[in-house]
Amino acid sequence: MHLRVLRSYAPLIAALFTAHPLAAQGAARPAGARQSAPSTRATAEVSLTLVDTAAQRAAGKPAVIRFDYGQPHLRGRRLNTDSLVPYDQVWRLGANAATLLTTDVDLTIGGVRVPRGRYVAQVLPTRTQWTLILQAETTGAASVNVARYDQSKDAARIPLELSAMASPLESLSIWLVPSTAPGAPSGVLTIAWGTVQLRAPWSVPQ
Repeated sequence: MHLRVLRSYAPLIAALFTAHPLAAQGAARPAGARQSAPSTRATAEVSLTLVDTAAQRAAGKPAVIRFDYGQPHLRGRRLNTDSLVPYDQVWRLGANAATLLTTDVDLTIGGVRVPRGRYVAQVLPTRTQWTLILQAETTGAASVNVARYDQSKDAARIPLELSAMASPLESLSIWLVPSTAPGAPSGVLTIAWGTVQLRAPWSVPQ
């Protein structure tokens, strides 16, 4: 006997969340490159399997939510200084090329709707509140530079829950931690660096 599931999301059957340099995944190191770069590249990814999703069946692969970011390190510095993530100024949320959020599905992050697509992610830190800012990225370039911030291009502004960690984290890290609860896929987005921890729930609307 077969059990049919109509117009619903299956639980997550595959999930991968990472926060490590891409070089660890087999990326080639350029000839003559130094063994220790000032910043590395990292990813955070969740792979979702959804029931009765025509687009997913056509693509022949699971839907993916992915952050790709340059991962700076403290190296003895203090966060939230004039030279490193100053308060009240939009920060690129990473190092070197832009931090990119790519989602194959519509999302809700921190109560804010984020249609499927590709976004440049930045943050606005203050002493009491950090805000995740998403702007549509339409060039498709593998490496995107962050131009001068233009608020008129904001696609979403998402409040992040701010808390302090007892022990500082040396490297900027982003996680997309999936929930094991039944129903539509959901989880928590976590961003951490130094003693700063930022969180927002995410989910796939039904």
